[in-house]
Amino acid sequence: MSIQHFLPTAVFDGRQLHYGVSITIADGRVQHIGGQETRAEKLDGILVPGFVDLQVNGGGGVLFNDEPSVNALKIIARAHAQFGTTAMLPTVISDRLDVMQRAANAIGEARAQKLPGIIGVHFEGPHLSEIKRGVHAAEQLREMDQQELAIYQNEALGHRLLTVAPEKVSAARLRQLHATSVVISLGHSNASAAQTMQALDAGASGFTHLFNAMSGITAREPGVIGAALLHQGSYAAVIADGVHVADENLQLAFRCKGAERLMLVTDAMPPVGCADGEFLLYGQPVTREGMVLRDQSGALAGSVLDMASAVRHMVERIGVRPEQAWRMASAIPAEFIGAGHYLGYLRPGYQADMVLLDDKQQVRQTWINGEAVFCGI
Repeated sequence: MSIQHFLPTAVFDGRQLHYGVSITIADGRVQHIGGQETRAEKLDGILVPGFVDLQVNGGGGVLFNDEPSVNALKIIARAHAQFGTTAMLPTVISDRLDVMQRAANAIGEARAQKLPGIIGVHFEGPHLSEIKRGVHAAEQLREMDQQELAIYQNEALGHRLLTVAPEKVSAARLRQLHATSVVISLGHSNASAAQTMQALDAGASGFTHLFNAMSGITAREPGVIGAALLHQGSYAAVIADGVHVADENLQLAFRCKGAERLMLVTDAMPPVGCADGEFLLYGQPVTREGMVLRDQSGALAGSVLDMASAVRHMVERIGVRPEQAWRMASAIPAEFIGAGHYLGYLRPGYQADMVLLDDKQQVRQTWINGEAVFCGI
């Protein structure tokens, strides 16, 4: 049995901060937290659960849609590990059926190989509203057929997250997906609040990049945004980069959803983790200016955000406590997709996915299954 002992400045177990205690890792899982093991390796910083990012389009210069392969997944996971991401859902944006199938095959193979960090897949589309499609290609939007349904229901893919517009998918189909453990998130939608609530009743449980690409609140129609803020049991993901969502709206979302239902995602594109400033999306150039990615029409095209930066933004700009921001980056997304029994916490029996942060929320080290995958010290 492989056993490691660490003595950080503090350990955040997903709920509480513990000072002056050691953590013991055995065979990739947390075995014990407490006491001060004399053989423990001292770590200068706070050890927190690894970040769980549910929307990762790419990283390290790779776009998953363009290169749906195990090698691409390795590159993307490595790029995000330096920012504390220890578990992710590689994301396939609206595309041809053959691209979706190749992506599913890559995810299945990666999981069979136990590739660190890959816990499932997120299909963002293609069952979206054309009006609120954003940079999703209009020609790729379509109704769901049996071939796509079979992909979504493939349990070999692990955790399966599907973003749909509620006006494009029937309640019966949503119930069918929910019954096979597909997690349904609502987004890229021009639906009314009533349509949105009906979808939530039928099995949807979250919202994809809240505020972005969805109908807003007007005097006589709450829209998707209003429904998301009102519905207490649902989860909502936000891109906290200072670009996609105004800080005032992030504050509003936090007041309405709280740290138990609001979660952080990156919507990351290929430039994350590398020096690239331009890439192709659907064969068209996307350019980077600072923290902003835009296509040729000027529309936002994903982000260059990483999870550690999202945590810092919530703490420094929105004023949430670090413990709340850490939960929004780990425990909450894990619970949303049904992984809260082994991810998102540092508890005995849980996977030893960990991040060592300094007092400025900068990542110093990252571990997946107890194995160091990044060391920036």
